[in-house]
Amino acid sequence: MDYSVEVERHYEVRGWYSLVHEIRHDGGTPGDTLIKAAVGVVIRNPFAGKFVADLGELTRPSLAIGYALGERAAALLRGRPVESYGKGGIAGTSGEQEHVVACITTAFGNPLREAVGGGEAWISSASKVAVAGTAIDIPLAHKDELYIRSHYDAVTFSVPDGPRPDELLICVAVATGPRVHQRVGGKTVADLNAAN
Repeated sequence: MDYSVEVERHYEVRGWYSLVHEIRHDGGTPGDTLIKAAVGVVIRNPFAGKFVADLGELTRPSLAIGYALGERAAALLRGRPVESYGKGGIAGTSGEQEHVVACITTAFGNPLREAVGGGEAWISSASKVAVAGTAIDIPLAHKDELYIRSHYDAVTFSVPDGPRPDELLICVAVATGPRVHQRVGGKTVADLNAAN
């Protein structure tokens, strides 16, 4: 199924946006390149400017957004597997933070996990209300174990002309590994693999 088409069937989409960071080092010796990617979709907010108790119109079809953003983000990693993920979004100023959250609940999260090759851990998230062009730091954590400290990270993402007051920006981020030069200890991926 083409989930991007499915998203556009349920939501009024203005655009799809993406970015990729390839990080070789952060002052130390270059090692394996860390690739971080973020993808977002800007949709019209049907509840902009009014308070509505039932947000199901946003939540019910959000599984398509989870699949579509997950597939698009994973594809940006050039064939390397996803090790960490996160989600979030920005409501335009006529909307509410709750409108973003309605789009990134479990209905969205489980398809995101499936699209990126699985994930056992809770998906870190951030949401807010802001003007067009505002950046959001999408938090990252290991997809199978939240307490793997090496993978605590973020991707800063923005859409220059969005979200407009009556829009929502829904976004995800993924990464291929830990922070470059991570060295503060804690539970490791090796510990996780040994336990499984």
